[in-house]
Amino acid sequence: MEIKLGDVVRLKKRHPCGGYEWQVTRLGADIGIICLTCRRRVLLERAVYERRVREFVSRGQ
Repeated sequence: MEIKLGDVVRLKKRHPCGGYEWQVTRLGADIGIICLTCRRRVLLERAVYERRVREFVSRGQ
C-alpha cells in the first residue's frame, strides 16, 4: 500500500469521538494519524494501519 503524508483515510472502526476520517502526519515503521474530528493523535504500526484502512478520501502530495 502506498502511503503519503497528508492522505486522508477512512478507517473501519469509528473513533470514540464519532469521527471516521484521519489524516496521515508521520511515515516510517509506525504511521502517525490525526482524527479530523477531535484532533487526537495516534501512532499505529504499519501492518495494523494497512488492515484498518477502508478507503482513501483524498490523497496527499
